[in-house]
Amino acid sequence: MNGQPAPIRIDPSLFRPEAVSPETAAFNAGLESLMRDEPPVESVPPEESRKIREQGTRRTGPVTLSDIALERRISGPAGDIPVRVFLPPEVRGIYLHLHGGGWVLGRAHLQDPYLERIARDGRCAVVSVDYRLAPENPYPAGPDDCETAASWLLARGRMEFGVDRFVIGGESAGACLAASVLLRLAGKRGRTGFAGANLVYGIYDLAETPSLRTWGRRRLVLNTPAMRWFIRNYAPAKIRGEPDVSPLQARYEDLAAMPKALFTVGTLDPLLDDSLFMAARWTAAGAPAELEIYPGGPHGFATMDHPLADRAVGRMTGFLRECFSPR
Repeated sequence: MNGQPAPIRIDPSLFRPEAVSPETAAFNAGLESLMRDEPPVESVPPEESRKIREQGTRRTGPVTLSDIALERRISGPAGDIPVRVFLPPEVRGIYLHLHGGGWVLGRAHLQDPYLERIARDGRCAVVSVDYRLAPENPYPAGPDDCETAASWLLARGRMEFGVDRFVIGGESAGACLAASVLLRLAGKRGRTGFAGANLVYGIYDLAETPSLRTWGRRRLVLNTPAMRWFIRNYAPAKIRGEPDVSPLQARYEDLAAMPKALFTVGTLDPLLDDSLFMAARWTAAGAPAELEIYPGGPHGFATMDHPLADRAVGRMTGFLRECFSPR
C-alpha cells in the first residue's frame, strides 16, 4: 500500500453472540459464578486486596514464581524502582512490561508464568516494572517510574542484555502507562526509541468510553463501578482529559511518532471501546497498528487459563518476534 500502514478493519461478525464459542461461554459463566462470592473490589481497602492476592486465597489461586526471573533495582525519581527480569535461553530483543491492576493493585511477580512464556516464545528478555501504586502514590508517580525504566533500558539495554531492539507494553492500566510513556519519550526526544507497542485491553480515556459507561454492574472481572474506583484513586477529575493521563486525547501530530502497535481486546470487556478508538486514532495518525478482537473474551483473559488465551499470547509473541527481527 505504497509504504502506508494498512487501515484497521473491524469485522462485525466478531461481535455477534454466535461468534462466542460454547467453550468460551462456559468459561465466562463459571467466572461470573466465582466472582459472585467475592466482595466488589471497590468495597475492599487496596492494602487488603493486595494482601489477599499475595496469599493466593481467591479465584486467582496461589502465586507461582518463575525459575528464570531475577530481581533488579534501578534508580528512580523517588528512590529505587524494583524490576523483575526474565532471561530465556535466546534473547533477540527486550520487552518492557507494565502490569495491570488499575494503577492500584498488581505486582510484577504476580504474572510470572505469563511473562515467562512471553520471554521464551517471544525470544526476548522481559523487564517488568514494579511502579509505585495509587492511592498512596497517585498520578504522576506510576508513569514517572515507568518513564524512568524506559529511559534506563534505552540507554543501557545493549550493555545489560546484548541487544538494542525494544518493545513496550502491558495489560489494562499497564497498557495506558505504556502509551503515556511513548508519548512522553516522543515529546522529549522526537522519537520513542521503541520498535513496537503490545497494548492489551487497555484503558486510554479516563473520562469513560461508551462501552465502559454502559457496562454497568455485571461482574465479569471488571465493571463500571470498579473502574470508576480505580480512576478516582489514580487521578483527580480535573486532569483526566490530559493526554499524559488519557492517551486517547493525544494530538494526531504526537500519535504520528508512535511505533507499530498490536491492540488486543475481547468483546466482553468494558474497555472494548478504548482499544477500538485508540487503534483507530493510532492508524489515522499514520502509525502502523493491528487490532485483534477475541469473541467473548473478558477483561484479563490473556493471563487466565482461558480458551482464548493461547491464541492471544501466541499472536503477541509473534508480534514481538516481528519487532525484534533485523531491520
